[in-house]
Amino acid sequence: MSYKFLLDIALILFTTKLLGMLAKKLGLPQVVGALIAGLFIGPTILDWLHGTDFITKVAEMGVIVIMFAAGMETDLHNLKKSGKPGLIIAILGVLVPLFLGAGVAWFFNRGEFATGGNIMLQNFFIGVILTATSVSITVQTLKELGHLNSNVGNSILAAALIDDILGLIALTIITSLGGAEVSLLWIFAKIIGFFVFAVVFGFAAHKFLVWYEGYVTEEHDDHYLFPVLALTLCFSMSYIAEHYFGVADIIGAFIAGLVIGSTPKMESINETIAPISAVLLTPIFFANIGIKVTIPSMNAHMLLLAVSIVAVALLSKFIGCGLGAKLCNYNNKEAIQIGCGMICRGEVALIVANKGIAMNLMPPAFFAPIIIMVICAAIFTPILLKLVFKGEAPTEVPSEA
Repeated sequence: MSYKFLLDIALILFTTKLLGMLAKKLGLPQVVGALIAGLFIGPTILDWLHGTDFITKVAEMGVIVIMFAAGMETDLHNLKKSGKPGLIIAILGVLVPLFLGAGVAWFFNRGEFATGGNIMLQNFFIGVILTATSVSITVQTLKELGHLNSNVGNSILAAALIDDILGLIALTIITSLGGAEVSLLWIFAKIIGFFVFAVVFGFAAHKFLVWYEGYVTEEHDDHYLFPVLALTLCFSMSYIAEHYFGVADIIGAFIAGLVIGSTPKMESINETIAPISAVLLTPIFFANIGIKVTIPSMNAHMLLLAVSIVAVALLSKFIGCGLGAKLCNYNNKEAIQIGCGMICRGEVALIVANKGIAMNLMPPAFFAPIIIMVICAAIFTPILLKLVFKGEAPTEVPSEA
């Protein structure tokens, strides 16, 4: 058995903290430092560390716990109020990237980039890739700035949850047209089934925890009992969402967090789990984004394609979600904040891109620009959020990354 994974973890923790502190000194969110640390120690720059199955799984635990904590800290009443605006923001935040992404693909998907096949489906598949929002970096940045449980924060969370479902539907439509044996009706049934299950299971879990909290006497109280029960619920909901219903595991984690957040023990649970997340899981998650990146050599045409994909990816989400926010009577500053909070993409975009190449729905030449787009979105999002929230008093106590 190799013990190199211990050295890998030590290197990740040290470099993410060091560059996080440097980022903070420069007036940037510490998340930026953690992301750049992954790029530095990974294959892109110093090539000290390569992604492993162990690091990937710990990183996945990290994003699950981040979203679980976001659920705990979210006011369910405020989230419900954000439901309708979140729907409108999400719809426009999917439609604008879908069509603008298809447009940029139409412009480039010819000549040296073309590989044959159904060109129209390939173009719209690029649009589908650009619809996916990765909200975990936004969540961590808003926590660090003290604005997670604000009107803007709740709208971003609601829109991101709906965005994930709309993106799944769009992907299903494109892949089914491309020849994959996927039933759109079955996807709808599973999504509805998950939320029915989540409501029933979440209600039962909430009632049990409240009852058990009253049942346990002080002399028999174990300080770590409720945090263990909370994490059990978190990981169970994540597994059930992903494995049985095809819904992202982070949505299951977020819903589990909402359940725990409405129990009397929420504060003590959060106090126990937060340090584990902050010192171990969260740094590994953000560093892993950079570690997994390998950028191939690029010619002038490829560079132009990459710049175009990045520009369209960032602007389309910003315009679509910002416009949706304006339609929901948010002021200009709030609309800009929501637009910036929704531009981040993540590993979902890369997974979908890999699927597209396998099905001949995406020209392989587009893969490197998609990787660059994910990196740029991950780094720009916290920087932009810091700028657009500058001067605003936090709605809650800011957290350390």
